[in-house]
Amino acid sequence: MKTLVELELTPAQAADPAAVRKACAERLGWSCGDWQVVPRHRSIDSRRGQPRVHLTVQVYRDEEPALEPPTFREPPSRLRHRVVIVGAGPAGYFAALELLLHGIRPVVLERGKDTQARRYDLRAIMREGRVDPHSNYCFGEGGAGAYSDGKLHTRSGKRGDVGQVLRWLVEHGARSEILVDSHPHLGSDRLPHVVANMRATIQRLGGEVHFGHHVSDLLMQGGRIRAAVLDGVDSFPADALILATGHSARDVYRLLDRLGLSLKAKPFAMGVRIEHPQELIDQIQYRQNPRDPFLPPASYRIARDGVYSFCMCPGGLIVPAATAPGELVVNGMSMSSRNSRWANSGIVTGVSGEDFSEYQSCGPLAGLEFQAALERSAFAANGEGSQKAPAQRLVDFLAGRDPVDLPRSSYHPGLVPWPLGELLPPRLGQALRHGLDRIGRAMRGFCSREAVLVAVESRTSSPVRIPRTAEKHYPMCFNLFPCGEGAGFAGGIVSAALDGQAVARAVALALSRAGS
Repeated sequence: MKTLVELELTPAQAADPAAVRKACAERLGWSCGDWQVVPRHRSIDSRRGQPRVHLTVQVYRDEEPALEPPTFREPPSRLRHRVVIVGAGPAGYFAALELLLHGIRPVVLERGKDTQARRYDLRAIMREGRVDPHSNYCFGEGGAGAYSDGKLHTRSGKRGDVGQVLRWLVEHGARSEILVDSHPHLGSDRLPHVVANMRATIQRLGGEVHFGHHVSDLLMQGGRIRAAVLDGVDSFPADALILATGHSARDVYRLLDRLGLSLKAKPFAMGVRIEHPQELIDQIQYRQNPRDPFLPPASYRIARDGVYSFCMCPGGLIVPAATAPGELVVNGMSMSSRNSRWANSGIVTGVSGEDFSEYQSCGPLAGLEFQAALERSAFAANGEGSQKAPAQRLVDFLAGRDPVDLPRSSYHPGLVPWPLGELLPPRLGQALRHGLDRIGRAMRGFCSREAVLVAVESRTSSPVRIPRTAEKHYPMCFNLFPCGEGAGFAGGIVSAALDGQAVARAVALALSRAGS
């Protein structure tokens, strides 16, 4: 016998298994017996004064909880075909794992380094301002998500089985709590180990993963991809090719444009990072000071008049996310403990052809070139050739005052006082000023002198979409499968993983039909 029970508890009660068991017994009218409690879903509600935890549990009586069998056990007896996957981010690795379940050999080509070696290049960006164009916060094993927070919340449930994505992560070393929490989070200290374990599974089951392999060209013949060319020299033959390069591989978009493949401009958003003391966000959201020790650092999701928060990182850090020398991009991340004294979030608004009309001669790459130009302007602002970021107190930005000083920040390379209204394109700056003013009126204390804006947050999503059919291949190339964020069909770790799985299933179906 099993029964689903919904509870509303204090944070301390929700953290105590004995208290949860007692609450279940009271709800069910049970006094004793052999029964087990398994958490299924947990969320926090702080809208009505003191925060409460909503906990859904499955209670088993005279019955053992069913255990999910591991997905990846013995290698397939025989692997057919050879599918090249460009990119070792979540879309690429989940596609590779899915292909293995279909008995197909994946060959993953990644321009960057494995998670361990990649750390040294991230350190060089932070400490020396030196950007490796193939190994940085966006490029390398695990993609942009591996070292920028590891948030696993998605609203993409219609794309596939989110639970399966989370279970595969748990099978590879993620905490089991991600199966329960309403906003699951791994952290940049844990996700790289999970990613490395996924690579080990791919290799153990007969797939291949190659680092330092930059795809510089594609050999096409008769409406098909024949091979991927590496650095203009070597080539990897492919029965099919999955393009899962992430949202920042500008050279790939330019390559496809040069090859004559049709691309489409895609709406995207740009703005700044905003940073507050975490204690202030706790006070605003929980109305507590200090925060209850059984509550996590508070987060927020806000939107006013087209301006909205993006990739909010409680207890996090702002990091430099440029992918080439001469540009400056900021992003947010946090460790699994989320124990930094700061909270940060992207504050962005949508941009369209009106904003980058001067780049219309670039065709579908107009938004991309507009994005790149703003990042170069942000880099030039510090005048040092470093990764110091232009920044301004929120209250000064709203008042149109020149910045004089800045609060302390988590951004390690450092901040430079700069009037962001002069850096940002006029319509973008005006929209942010109006939206932030409205947000400040709705969240008392949000617009304080301790809040700082850091520019520029420009890599929210791809500015380009690579079209594909309902069968998920490029319309005029039957074995080229655009995938994930880089193709414009995902926005985050989980949605990219779901798209990787869906594309892999489409590849398997296409290859089975071709072989029949």
